[in-house]
Amino acid sequence: MSKKNEKEEGTGRRHGGRYIYEELRRQILTLQLKHGEQLDEISLATTFGLSRSPVRDAMARLVSEGLVTILPNRTAIVTPFEIEEFPNYITALDLVQRAVTRLAAMHRNEEDIRAIEAANEAYMEMVYKGDFSAMTERNKEFHLAIAAAARNNYLARYYDKLLSEGQRIQHLQFDFMTRQDAPSKLGRDHDDLIAAIKAGNPELADKMAHEHTMLFQSRFLTFMQRNLLKDMELQ
Repeated sequence: MSKKNEKEEGTGRRHGGRYIYEELRRQILTLQLKHGEQLDEISLATTFGLSRSPVRDAMARLVSEGLVTILPNRTAIVTPFEIEEFPNYITALDLVQRAVTRLAAMHRNEEDIRAIEAANEAYMEMVYKGDFSAMTERNKEFHLAIAAAARNNYLARYYDKLLSEGQRIQHLQFDFMTRQDAPSKLGRDHDDLIAAIKAGNPELADKMAHEHTMLFQSRFLTFMQRNLLKDMELQ
């Protein structure tokens, strides 16, 4: 094989791997792939019409995000969401979200503020459209814009992982939230975070971040109580 063909094949694998990653990630976050569902490398390669190499690359990225788990026998499954672990998740999210938002209030500049506000506008646009999948993505981008302003890559990386895990929870509750809240109300809690960061007030930013986490928790628990797990296949 010529160097040109090798290069083209390598590029194809990378692009194919990105497509597989994005498609599997979308299916996991929107619950098309259920919690605990097995992901077979060979079957996926056949489905996507690619070799196992880009499938393996895509799976590795999903494992790094906590969306896929490799069992001791090397079987890959969609990472189960265990209800009893929700309080621990909230504790971790609250601590990291408060730290990130506090640091953002301390270190943000005008460019950061513009990026944060633009991300919030993009999120609210999806709220009005009722596009649940896009809402979770835009919400994550909003919070990562805050993380960028915090200037701490260690916190940002862990925050990214927590937000990714939270996207599945958000998708479960967004339909309920949009039925209960007017679109203009849903998501307006971001405004308090933005105001605290713009004011350069770390104490207020910490407080608003905590309240934001508690709102997320409250909405999810209310969803759980109203639906009694009847439409969920959680493990």
